Amino acid sequence: MELIDVLNTRRATRSLEKVKIDDKTVKTLAEAASLAPSCFNKQPWKFIFVRDDAKLKELFEILPTGNKWAHKASMIVAVLAKKEDDCILQDREYYLFDTGFATNNIMLRATDLGLISHPIAGYKKDEAMEILNIPSDFMLITLLIMGKKSSEFNEHLNEKQIEFETNRPPRKSFDEFAYLDSFKE
Repeated sequence: MELIDVLNTRRATRSLEKVKIDDKTVKTLAEAASLAPSCFNKQPWKFIFVRDDAKLKELFEILPTGNKWAHKASMIVAVLAKKEDDCILQDREYYLFDTGFATNNIMLRATDLGLISHPIAGYKKDEAMEILNIPSDFMLITLLIMGKKSSEFNEHLNEKQIEFETNRPPRKSFDEFAYLDSFKE
């Protein structure tokens, strides 16, 4: 797939069906993350690829009702990093920025492989860290819900979510977020 096609195809949809995600696919996704740029090549990111049914069930239990659609995930990828593992230049902490690059690489590669990857903020962070044995000095940034796009809407979606499944939400125009030569109000 051409890069522009991957960018246009990538969507954080919620209607998933279970598929087997094998070790080769996990390694392919991890390799995509490893190719991301980072400050002084520090590569501060860590990813936990969760496929085990029992572990997935534990994670499903800490999701709020609004994320019940995620119970059909084939895999959940925990995205974590710690500030000290990356550049801190004056007041600029790069670890979230750099981990975002690596996470986006995973999401784009997943799209290229025909998978959906949907980052979520709705989960009980402390419980997730305990379930996944994440040390307290790491920040659990997001969980990526992964699976294959289903041809049927997930029964837990509300009308607004179904609309987003059907039509890509509007994107801001160039003039709403981009400037030439200097910032303008």
